[in-house]
Amino acid sequence: MQNEMTELNLKIEEMVQRLLEEKKYSTIKDVLSTMAAGDLAALLERVDEKQAPLLFRLISKDKAADVFVEMDSEFQEFLIRGFSDSELKAIVNDLYAADAADLVDEMPAIVVDRILKQISPEMRSEINQLLQYPENSAGSIMSTEYVSIRLGLTVGEAISQIRKSGFDNKSFYTCYVTQNKKLLGRLSVKDLLLAKDDSIKIDGLMKENVITVNTHEDKEQVAKLLSKYNFYALPVVDGEGRMVGIISFDDALEVMEDEATEDIEIMGGMSPSEKTYLRSTPLDLFRHRIVWLMLLMVSATFTGMIITGFENALAVQVALAAFIPMLMDTGGNSGSQSSVTIIRALSLEEVSFRDLPKVLWKEMQTALLCGATLSALCFAKLMLVDRLLLKNEGVTLLLALVVCVTMAATVVVAKVIGCALPMLAKKLRLDPAVMASPFITTIVDAASLLLYFAIARALLF
Repeated sequence: MQNEMTELNLKIEEMVQRLLEEKKYSTIKDVLSTMAAGDLAALLERVDEKQAPLLFRLISKDKAADVFVEMDSEFQEFLIRGFSDSELKAIVNDLYAADAADLVDEMPAIVVDRILKQISPEMRSEINQLLQYPENSAGSIMSTEYVSIRLGLTVGEAISQIRKSGFDNKSFYTCYVTQNKKLLGRLSVKDLLLAKDDSIKIDGLMKENVITVNTHEDKEQVAKLLSKYNFYALPVVDGEGRMVGIISFDDALEVMEDEATEDIEIMGGMSPSEKTYLRSTPLDLFRHRIVWLMLLMVSATFTGMIITGFENALAVQVALAAFIPMLMDTGGNSGSQSSVTIIRALSLEEVSFRDLPKVLWKEMQTALLCGATLSALCFAKLMLVDRLLLKNEGVTLLLALVVCVTMAATVVVAKVIGCALPMLAKKLRLDPAVMASPFITTIVDAASLLLYFAIARALLF
């Protein structure tokens, strides 16, 4: 389905380009009206920069703000610089307060000053309130627009209120019953529509035990809470229990996507980036990658020191050197498998630090099975390929035993390290993703070499 949508969007893009060349703006407007906001934003970011402002002006007014929100900050800035004051005012005043706060937070000072001059005093006040919350808090991602119903209203009165104001709010599926801004309960539009009589008081329909989150609660935990209970939205309260906003499922989805992207980048040995790949310059990519590469390069010197320390052993048994890459790669891959599995389990809160003994025991059992299988295959390969087919006389039965025993031991050690380090990082309040592939591989490489030469010294010398 996704591939079909991608192909369709590419065909639409080609059609729009052709229509632009033919200056058939009325037809373009009709085409754009059929597209979703996210697809329109992607289309505008791909076309020539000279054509983008024209295309944006052809988007219907009721959809323009939604499209604008879907763009990245750099492209938003580009469009704002080309907007007239009236165009900018129309866009920013049609945004939700949370989206406007994000816009102000990401723009340079000169653009922010121009934006603030065009928005209403009420919007400016809400933006200032949202920007006061810590970056990773629930308050920083909440929407201040929600449907609030006074205690004591009838079903008919509540429905009438929703008709007047509900569609201006981000989510009107869930209504919140409040009194002096204190959250008393919640009910859904479905509850109101299915009520037997419009004269029934909402007091008897509302659910009083409402799950709430505090404005300073971590936004990632809030996203997990939304996923756990399958809510459309979660109410956000301040320290005094007053309702100040909601966090909707699309806000949570964005948080989870950002966190997943950040974890993938860290696990790949890179600093997280806020820019998309195509909008990142080579200098941006260099800055995000070089620090980790330098750290890993320096840490890799330990493996060189270990090899140097066993030069005499390698001089006597030259064949030992041929199997170092295989053992190090197997150890690194084994450790990475465990670390990625545990990091994901930690992220989904399937395991915690108290489960470390269970995790270690399970990984050790898995490691023994994997190690035994790999050792058996390695022994067969050494005897059949290296010794018989390639006629490598240095591969003796005793040498093959050293390699295979090291293989099994390396897999066990690697998997134990791979599962333990992320859990230890979580306990120390660090990001477990830091303990992913590059870091684990470096540690396991050193461990596998020490095991290899220790076993070789015990059996061969």
